[in-house]
Amino acid sequence: MNPKHPPGLPTALTHRVILVSGGGSVGPGWSIGRASCVTYARLGAKVCVVDRDQASAEETTKIIQDEGGIAKTFVGDVSEEEDVKRLFREARNQFGPIDVLHHNVGIGKVGGPMETSAEDFDRIHKVNVRSLLLAAQEVLPEMVSRKTGNIIAISSVAGMRYLGYPHLAYSVTKAANTQFIRMIAQQYADKGIRANTVVPGLIDTPRIANTVAKMFSENGLDEARAARDRQVPLGRSGSAWDVAHACAFLVSDAAAYITGTELVVDGGLTGKYV
Repeated sequence: MNPKHPPGLPTALTHRVILVSGGGSVGPGWSIGRASCVTYARLGAKVCVVDRDQASAEETTKIIQDEGGIAKTFVGDVSEEEDVKRLFREARNQFGPIDVLHHNVGIGKVGGPMETSAEDFDRIHKVNVRSLLLAAQEVLPEMVSRKTGNIIAISSVAGMRYLGYPHLAYSVTKAANTQFIRMIAQQYADKGIRANTVVPGLIDTPRIANTVAKMFSENGLDEARAARDRQVPLGRSGSAWDVAHACAFLVSDAAAYITGTELVVDGGLTGKYV
């Protein structure tokens, strides 16, 4: 290669098939999954929009198709083994082998060990961790056979540190996602497969309005958002696009030498002493 003419930044995802689990949204607006689906499509990927909420997934798919992109909706529960097998079979039948798995599911329940029942813990582990195992088992064999592939899991800074309120089951399972991806990255690096975790901080998504805002303020969503913003060194919560763009970088050839690590997208939050 001529050092005077280095390659351009290879971020295009043309012709790649990307399956995004959790590609819908729990409410109006831009979730991380929805923004990621749209970002991938804008870079040329064929996007499999997977969600258990058909209407929400269809909304994401329509946004992509209205922009001239390629996407199709696949409906099912990614924590159920038979659903996962069917979803991946349908996705392959539509678009061919999966090049990228973007695993973007997570539920939680506020509370510490005394407020978290064993049933709650098992339910949250099933959705947040077991689902990643099932998805990985679907894509890894074909990635190994093709000697190429990419896996992204969405974790959370809650899996790295305490954020001011107890969120035990969610935090523990998100920490498990991170270690799960590290293990995959090491085991499959010599097979041409990269695996990384994206770790969002305080991101302003529809989920915040539905579940998390009350942990920051009892006086309404606007005050809760302001309280969250004040915690972040950059002075604002992140957007779904901040996370989606980080994901797009990691699955592109621009990140060809990056595997087994965590890209923290948090505006400096986890670097604070207090």
